[in-house]
Amino acid sequence: MKKLFAVLFSFFVVAAAVAQEAPDAMVQQVTEEVLDIIRKDKDIQNGNTHKAIELIDKKVLPNFNFQHMTALAVGKEWKKASAQQQAQLVAEFRTLLVRTYANALTSYKNQKVVYKPFKMNPADADVLVRTEIAQPGAKAIQLDYNLEKLEAGWKVYDVTVAGISLVTNYREQFAQEVRNGGIDGLVASVAAKNKSLEANQGKAEKK
Repeated sequence: MKKLFAVLFSFFVVAAAVAQEAPDAMVQQVTEEVLDIIRKDKDIQNGNTHKAIELIDKKVLPNFNFQHMTALAVGKEWKKASAQQQAQLVAEFRTLLVRTYANALTSYKNQKVVYKPFKMNPADADVLVRTEIAQPGAKAIQLDYNLEKLEAGWKVYDVTVAGISLVTNYREQFAQEVRNGGIDGLVASVAAKNKSLEANQGKAEKK
């Protein structure tokens, strides 16, 4: 499932957008823009994860609410964490997602993104944007985005692939880490995963 999230997460990469822009229009416009960048960037296509991370930092991160995502992923234990622990968790979870999904940008193989019909009321501040990944010779995969409207504009706080929520998927893992070593143990565990991913990506780029 992690690999599936990694492949599909890359399809939603967004540039800065004005707050008034409809969330579905934002998703479609910038997704196509960034996919076009990937198609033209031979370094990313050839596995340059460092360049992929730079692209994620620039295009993805400003449009995700990592505070909300981390709180959802940690679950009920989130309120028990101190302000410092919460800040550490947000930073490490952010890094984990970036490093986990950097390889996804190098795995793009011209799959087609289909945007489903979207409706919302003017007062809506929490919406679901539905898309589908069409794969040649395989069943299409549903890919949905939960967005919330903040003062800075629409931000993603969850991604659901084939009916499975990204934050729920991590919640199960994080809960086990908290049971084993408390909040500090969770922070240490995620930090260790980040170091391992960084080392593995460095080795891959040297080959």
